Amino acid sequence: MSKASKPNTAKHFATMAIQSTEPKGDETGSVANSIYPTTTFKRELDGSYNSGYIYTRHDNPNRQLLEEALATLEGGETAFAFASGMAAISTMFQALKAGDHVILPDDAYYSVQAVAKDVFKRWELSHSIVDMTDYEAVQAAIRPETAMLWLESPSNPQLKISDITALSKLAKANGAITVVDNTWCTPVLQKPLNLGADVVMYSTTKYFGGHSDCLGGALVLGEPVSEELAPVLKNIQSLGGAVPAPFDCWLMTRGIKTLYLRLKQQSENATKLAKHLSTHEKVAMVHFPGLPTHPQYDLSMKQMPEGSGAMLSVQLGKSQAETMALIGKLNLFTAATSLGGVESLIEHRKSVEGDDSLTPDDLLRISVGIEHIDDLTADWDQALDKL
Repeated sequence: MSKASKPNTAKHFATMAIQSTEPKGDETGSVANSIYPTTTFKRELDGSYNSGYIYTRHDNPNRQLLEEALATLEGGETAFAFASGMAAISTMFQALKAGDHVILPDDAYYSVQAVAKDVFKRWELSHSIVDMTDYEAVQAAIRPETAMLWLESPSNPQLKISDITALSKLAKANGAITVVDNTWCTPVLQKPLNLGADVVMYSTTKYFGGHSDCLGGALVLGEPVSEELAPVLKNIQSLGGAVPAPFDCWLMTRGIKTLYLRLKQQSENATKLAKHLSTHEKVAMVHFPGLPTHPQYDLSMKQMPEGSGAMLSVQLGKSQAETMALIGKLNLFTAATSLGGVESLIEHRKSVEGDDSLTPDDLLRISVGIEHIDDLTADWDQALDKL
């Protein structure tokens, strides 16, 4: 666990991203951060640790720098880094107690529902799955034992937008906390804590790393819940040991330096690609919050004022086999799981999530990279012409 460092004098995210990841306490004057791959730290004869570090599972200079940067950029009080997004998610669930109830979105990263059903159900943790765009449905799902609302906005893979402010108020009124998976936006495009959420979750593997070469996750806590929740999460993080390696933390902090530039370009590309595909006769539907036709367009403009993100999904109105065949006709989109890297990726989600998935058979999820937009649209045009 790390708190946000001293007040940052920068007013803009791009500057804060650089300042928050600069070396701290390096006597060499190095401009680049050092990597501390050590597993353990020297103990003094009196049993103390003058460096403040004991063992890398508990803390490490690279992890501390990453956590401080995440807390600063999110506007949070404390942050915790983990070995993966799922490790962060699991830690948040472990912070609850047996008998608690959680409300999950009907459209969300499929492993969230899976871990609730396959793992935490055995811990006597119950859950309901609800359309988070329907306030009345969420309200109706709340029970006396409801402890947490889990939001994902935009959702994965249908890009539904949830009203974070309204649902956070609803949760607080019922004694529950609100956790928002902000992986697709990052604090560049959306700050859930400012909208009333209590905790923000990230798979830092995606946009924070940005180059598809490191795995990580994070939880960032707002001030109201930090005092009570931070010690619980720190204990689980330290005892559970699902922490990122120093080198992965170093890669994440390096990625943060260019996060603003990458995501702004990717979001611009995605907006142009979404508009292009929405007018194509062979595309049945485009899911993208930046399109005026999106059901929650006005809400998305309010919650995500800096851009609509770099993710979109398309439905072709074809069979699953025909839909998957299109992927092979694209030249510039790699068929792969994950998102957020500089390269454009595409995936047929239903075949990944399984037969019980609610994702439509004809849906393709697209992670837009930083390639030139004219090349990306031309690639889609030639692929669709072959359908």
